[in-house]
Amino acid sequence: MALAVMARDWAAARGGSLLALTVDHGLRPESADEARTVALRLRALGIPHRILTLSDLLKGPALAERARIARYQALTRACAEDSRLHLLLGHHAADQAETLAMRALRNSRDDGLACMAALAETPTLRLLRPLLTVHPAELRNYLREKGIAWVEDPSNADRRTLRARLRQALPPGTDLTPATRTAGEARARAQKTIAEALAQNAAIRPEGFALVTGPLPEAAWGALVRTIAAAAYSPGPDAIATLPRETTLAGARIAKARNGWLVMREEAAIRPDTHPSALWDNRFRCSLPAPQPGLLIGRLGDDASAFRKSSPLPSAVLRTLPALRSGTTLLAVPHLRHGPPMTALFTPPRPAAGALFQPA
Repeated sequence: MALAVMARDWAAARGGSLLALTVDHGLRPESADEARTVALRLRALGIPHRILTLSDLLKGPALAERARIARYQALTRACAEDSRLHLLLGHHAADQAETLAMRALRNSRDDGLACMAALAETPTLRLLRPLLTVHPAELRNYLREKGIAWVEDPSNADRRTLRARLRQALPPGTDLTPATRTAGEARARAQKTIAEALAQNAAIRPEGFALVTGPLPEAAWGALVRTIAAAAYSPGPDAIATLPRETTLAGARIAKARNGWLVMREEAAIRPDTHPSALWDNRFRCSLPAPQPGLLIGRLGDDASAFRKSSPLPSAVLRTLPALRSGTTLLAVPHLRHGPPMTALFTPPRPAAGALFQPA
């Protein structure tokens, strides 16, 4: 609530606009009424508002993680529908302290101890967390001074969750910002080193593979494998310590090339065929000028043999290229300019080297 009011005033002073979003996870009977209460209060404050209701989130294992993923998916869709490029999130200093405690208990490495970034880039959004250094008591006082009510989520006190137990165990007003900032600055330096090494010694190709022509630090190998395999996380330090060598790792294949090393998608790990309008294998965003029913995108596979003489790409890479088929009939291979016009953009979920981590 405090973030919405601050954002309203900031945007109004600059001729901008905002839209407030409330996610109702649907996990408590009272949540729908609480969301409607928030909507009424925001409307009274002149703040446009939407309720995003999740209907398929079930209680069970890993609920917090599943809820987080579903929440960000809903927020991302809402921003796209309203042509919003910036998403402000209300995480505050206590959230950051709890995150640090959780990651310390899990023996996270230094980059994990940096916790939440003040600014992060996604393929479609810029995520901003302007309150990471502000304690929730300050936010409540801010709202009291303005005479604005807020809703306390009872889930925050549910001791069945680790975060709630840590929230109650940490002394009120705990400020771990210096620790997360130090870790965040170290993470940014490490990311800069990775980016420089990749820029000098690797090339990522639009066909979804990379050629490494010089030495890379272990972390850069991990980032490259993560991107080529379209994975959420890099392999662990033990797995990348022996690279480069001929191997398969976390959905990627590393193979010797004439002038270096190839990092390509492991063919056996490629996901099933899908419709051309979907994200295939979590790596390629495919589309046809005029979509037709019954067409599927899948790996080129054995049909690669027909292109070995005409394409300079290695055979193992050819087999992993997206290909359009009708039944068993090959219709198009966009990267080889074969067949009718279509696009297949290599868009893995995380870049090998993106915007540097921004500590609070």
